[in-house]
Order: sequence, then structure tokens, then C-alpha cells
Amino acid sequence: MKTVYYTATSIDGFIADPKNSLDWLFQFDDVEGLEEEYPTFINRIGAAAMGSTTYRWLLDHEKLLEHPEKWSFDFPVWVFSSREQPRVQGADVRFVRWDVAQVHAEMVDAARGKDVWLIGGGDLVGQFYDAGLLDEIILTIAPVTLGSGAPLLPRRIAIPPLRLREVRSIGGIFVYLTYDVPRPH
Repeated sequence: MKTVYYTATSIDGFIADPKNSLDWLFQFDDVEGLEEEYPTFINRIGAAAMGSTTYRWLLDHEKLLEHPEKWSFDFPVWVFSSREQPRVQGADVRFVRWDVAQVHAEMVDAARGKDVWLIGGGDLVGQFYDAGLLDEIILTIAPVTLGSGAPLLPRRIAIPPLRLREVRSIGGIFVYLTYDVPRPH
């Protein structure tokens, strides 16, 4: 069981543009080989966490309040938020305001031996890192720069550095990187 940050990023390190949009990423939907990556990854997952900005983006982009059948996760999802959030009908969404360390054990238990996916955003993932709970980072790097927006992971991770485990090209367009996250000494 691992706690994994799996995301797409621009070359300059942003996971969303200044308007929290992923439209820059959707232009690549037809890249050969990309359609196989997500299902392979999602089969590893037993629970997930996301911040409120990511959750609100999903609600708005997929119109989930009007179309709850579009909720695509068949595992429990914890949404970390300090504000009240609308609930997607029929979805196993658990709203929390606590520190990530308090919730992580519950997530691991719910995952039943599968991995926990940190969907986003970068600051929430940084909180898992700060608590020593981040095991792996998987990045799909898109061939674009955004100039600004939501940063990939707004934390200093330098000593010890991440350990590169895998590098692949997807469709001759994306770079797929997998890093192990060592524990600080």
C-alpha cells in the first residue's frame, strides 16, 4: 500500500492554469498510449483525497450536481475543505476539516490493501509530505508552459531528494516519471 500523488503537470510545474482550468490538458485526449495509463493506475486505488478547489472543479466541469451518474470514482474520496460543500448524490464523498495525519489511517483502512491516491491540489499533497505520508509521485509532463497557476507541489523536497524509478515516453508527446519519496533522515 502506497500513498501516491498522480497528476499531470506543465513543463514549468503547474497542474492548473490561473483560473484553475485544465483546458490546456484536454487538447491531448487523443494521444496514443495515454488512454491506457489512467485505467492501469486507477486499478491500484482503493481510496482518494482531494482539496476543495479540485472537488469544485470536478463539480462544475462534469456538472455532477445535475448529473451524479458522471461521478467516476468507485472508492471513497475524502475532500479536505474548511467550507461546506455540496454532495454528489450517491457518491462516497467524505468531507473533512482535520489534519491529514488524522485522516490518513482511515483512508488506508478503507483502501483495503490498495493505494491511496492524492488527486490534488499541490498544497494538500504537500501536507501529506510534511506528515511523512507521501510514498510516490507519478507525473505526466505535458509539452506546454502555463507561466502561472496552481503549482505542482509547493514544498521544498531537497534532502533527501526524490528517487527516480521510471521514465517513459507516451505517444512521443508526454514524459511519464515515477519517483519514490524517501523519508527525511
